[in-house]
Amino acid sequence: MLHELNEAKTYIQERISTSPEIGIVLGTGLGNLADQVEVSEVIPYTEIPHFPQSTVEGHDGKLVFGTIQGKQVMLMKGRFHYYEGYTMQQVVFPIRVMHLLGAHSLVVSNASGGMNANFEIGDIMVIDDHINLQPDNPLRGPNIDELGPRFPDMSETYYKPWVEWALEIGTELGLNLKRGVYVSVPGPNFETPAEYLFLGRIGGDAVGMSTVPEVLAATHMGMRCFGISVITDLGVDGKIIAVTHEEVQAVAQESEKHVAAVVTRLIGRMESH
Repeated sequence: MLHELNEAKTYIQERISTSPEIGIVLGTGLGNLADQVEVSEVIPYTEIPHFPQSTVEGHDGKLVFGTIQGKQVMLMKGRFHYYEGYTMQQVVFPIRVMHLLGAHSLVVSNASGGMNANFEIGDIMVIDDHINLQPDNPLRGPNIDELGPRFPDMSETYYKPWVEWALEIGTELGLNLKRGVYVSVPGPNFETPAEYLFLGRIGGDAVGMSTVPEVLAATHMGMRCFGISVITDLGVDGKIIAVTHEEVQAVAQESEKHVAAVVTRLIGRMESH
């Protein structure tokens, strides 16, 4: 795997003019955050050796390089999910390539279902912790010592200063940002009412089908992480209604300008390593 990672890294490195500081993963309906980037290069996933390909509507399948608030960024327009049939190693392959290219930080966004009774559809939640219910872990198997330790610490998976800064930025922008625990499940089905109840009872505020594998790989490599989630449907008793992927996309797209504003300002405050 390290050989494949290095082949992908070399291919990209030969086609970009600068080294990225911050990797960004855009979730369902949030692809237009790329509009905030002063673009220098765009590379389709199809051209990169060993890179998986997006199969989900709303995920474009391109790497975008450029700057946001003066910081060099590498942005994924389209992520990979375990439910698509990929292995966890494939799901996190781009995150590892980001780090090999020089990224020291990771920003992830997603669409999720809210279990917190105080949440409404369209709310934006800053992730301050997670619960991993995926059936596999990208760190399972022989450890690659060049990437990170066998047993990485997870006591501060989402960098606390950035969580607080994001909430402050939300106040500055007049947004009532939420904060909470994100639960990652395999999907691809949405949850049953009983599952929503269970996930809320074990400490979850929102549930989705992504993000945690990427954050696990990034944390393993020593990257600082920040996560933000748009609440696109509700798993709260009395508020559960049938939902489609198209409706999830529509809600995420309505909130994307607010997500973009928060993330853009946050990146401006991030330290360069």
